[in-house]
Amino acid sequence: MFVLVEMVDTVRIPPWQFERKLNDSIAEELNKKLANKVVYNVGLCICLFDITKLEDAYVFPGDGASHTKVHFRYVVFHPFLDEILIGKIKGCSPEGVHVSLGFFDDILIPPESLQQPAKFDEAEQVWVWEYETEEGAHDLYMDTGEEIRFRVVDESFVDTSPTGPSSAEAASSSEELPKKEAPYTLVVRWPAAAAQTSGNRVVGELAAKRQGSRFLGC
Repeated sequence: MFVLVEMVDTVRIPPWQFERKLNDSIAEELNKKLANKVVYNVGLCICLFDITKLEDAYVFPGDGASHTKVHFRYVVFHPFLDEILIGKIKGCSPEGVHVSLGFFDDILIPPESLQQPAKFDEAEQVWVWEYETEEGAHDLYMDTGEEIRFRVVDESFVDTSPTGPSSAEAASSSEELPKKEAPYTLVVRWPAAAAQTSGNRVVGELAAKRQGSRFLGC
């Protein structure tokens, strides 16, 4: 789930920080710049792990700050494909089930990756797993806040750097607000083996109860 990524960057240290230890000032500046931000095709940056190399620092004309090229390793959230994670349902929509890990919310389970057969309840705005048993179908609701276990099957990086609109786009959509896109999204599904085992346990516990029992998670 978390990986160490080797990075290189030039860090600017303002003059009023010269009295501090250089490593402390550089670590603070790197965390200001990278922590809780998505680096394209890398992942969500969490925190600095260590500094491996400091090159010579330079002071440029007209700028009293020092500029140091730094080699460092950063802790990054970037699950590998087929990794199984545990999160909580954040909400449901016709697009699928939205899952949160607490520090990362851009996780989507599309309808085709849900436990089947599944349907979307428009009235309650939740997905329902229609679990078939010998006694008939049991509706297990996927409620907000329930803990689930899921498998990472795909990821999507979107370059959200600001760009100037073309003249045609500016004329046609001058009053339309730009649609916000998440820079990093995980597409996941419930693991078949884990879902089947847990589903049997859940339905076994609820067999004596009425249909419409709430989903307990897997």
